Formats: sequence, structure tokens, C-alpha cells
Amino acid sequence: MKTSLVLGLTLCSATLLFTGCKSQESAYRQAYEKAKAQEQNNAGNETSVVAVNPNGQNYNQGNVAVTPVTTAPTAVDHSDVRTIEGGVTVVKGEVLRAYSVVVGSFVTLANAESLMSTLQSKGCAARVVKTNETISGHTGWFRVIASSYDDKASAARSRDELKSTYAGAWLLYNK
Repeated sequence: MKTSLVLGLTLCSATLLFTGCKSQESAYRQAYEKAKAQEQNNAGNETSVVAVNPNGQNYNQGNVAVTPVTTAPTAVDHSDVRTIEGGVTVVKGEVLRAYSVVVGSFVTLANAESLMSTLQSKGCAARVVKTNETISGHTGWFRVIASSYDDKASAARSRDELKSTYAGAWLLYNK
């Protein structure tokens, strides 16, 4: 009786051990297949042009050489741009432009002013704004803005430069 109980427990344990490995292997396989699919999609960005004469014949038939044309994918800025419902009010600093780089969010004004002073000492035109947002049960956040621009591209460049120091930097669109 004891022998069959021990044997049964051993089989159950072995089954659980081996089935646990398969799910992890399956997850790795899915990640690999997803990466391969993305790689193939990116490789499909090249296009070729084949010249055709008015009779519908391909110029490549015969002794006319046609060079394939490839197009490079255009750089598209998929920057994360957020808006704040109810807008923002400038507490300290210059007026905001259309796109701003936010580097910090604080519940207290003193903390926001401290970061603003640090940024200003580094040459940034930093400012502090207040929102009427309710996040995590607290209403009225102070956002520290490192820079503000009229166009998105300039703001995105500034954000990218600041990300080495302020990893959570993001773009704010001020309507």
C-alpha cells in the first residue's frame, strides 16, 4: 500500500515538473515567433518598380536593363503626447507653448519648485504648472516642465535629451 502511494506521488510530481517546463518553453517560442514576424514585416519595406511599355510588355524582357528602386522607411515620430483634462495653470515660470516636456509630477509645490530650481540652474526654462487631475485619490498635481515649444519635433528632441536624466519624461500638449 505504501509502495503504491509513493509511486503515485512520484508520478504526479514528475508530471507536474515536466508540464511546467512546456509552458515556459511555449512562452519563449511565442516570443521568438513574434520577433521573427516583426523582422519579416520590417524587411518588407523595400519596393521595386518594373517599367512597362504601352503594349503592356515588361521592359525587362529583352536587352533593356531596369534598376529596381528601393524606398527607405520614413521616420515617424510616435511620441507619447498626453493632454490633461481641464488644462493646466502656470504657477511659476513662463507661459506654456503647444508642446511641453514634463519631467516630474508632485503632490506638494515645494518638491516641484525644488526640481524647477535644479533645472533652471542647468539652463532650462523650467516652470511649474498645476492640474485639476485626480490621481491615486489626490486632486491637484504639480507638474514640472523642463521646456516648452511650438512644434512637436523640437519638444520630442528635448525630451529625448532629458530622458537620460529623467527617464519618465513625456510630452504634454497644451490645447
